[in-house]
Amino acid sequence: MPSVRFRLNGVETEVDADPDSSLLAILRGRLGMTGPHFGCGANECGACNVIVGDHAVASCDTPLWSVADKDVTTLEGLGNAEKPHPLQRAFIAEQALQCGYCVSGILMSAAALLMQNPTPSGAEVRAALDRNLCRCGSHNRMVRAVLRAAAEMAVP
Repeated sequence: MPSVRFRLNGVETEVDADPDSSLLAILRGRLGMTGPHFGCGANECGACNVIVGDHAVASCDTPLWSVADKDVTTLEGLGNAEKPHPLQRAFIAEQALQCGYCVSGILMSAAALLMQNPTPSGAEVRAALDRNLCRCGSHNRMVRAVLRAAAEMAVP
C-alpha cells in the first residue's frame, strides 16, 4: 500500500492507505481526529471541514493524495482546553453553539477566513460560513463570535 505524507496539526504524518481514500476517513478512522464530523458525505454541509494550507475544505470528498506534503489542520490543531483559540473563546462567550455537530466545521471555515482576511466585515463572515449548514439557528451568534475573535486577534 502506498503512503502519503503530510503535516497534521503541525506534526509530520505518514499514512499507508489507498491514496483515493477520503481525507475524512483517514483523519477519523486511522488518526483519531474526532473534530471533523461526517455529515452529508457530498461536500454540502461543512461538518467535515478542515484547513488545508489556508483554505477550508470538505474532508469528506478530498482524496488523501491531494494533501501530500501539505499542512492539514483539524479542530484538534486549532486550540485546546488549556489554550483555546480566540475563535473557540468567542464562540463560548457568544453562546454560538447548541448541539455542536456543525461547529467544528464552522470553526475551521472561520479560522481559514481569518487567516486570509484578519478584519472581515459581517457580510464577509456570512459569505465564508455560507456553505456550513447549522440546524440550531445560531447563525447570528456565530457571525458575532467570528467578528469578536477577529477583533481580539487584531489587538497587539
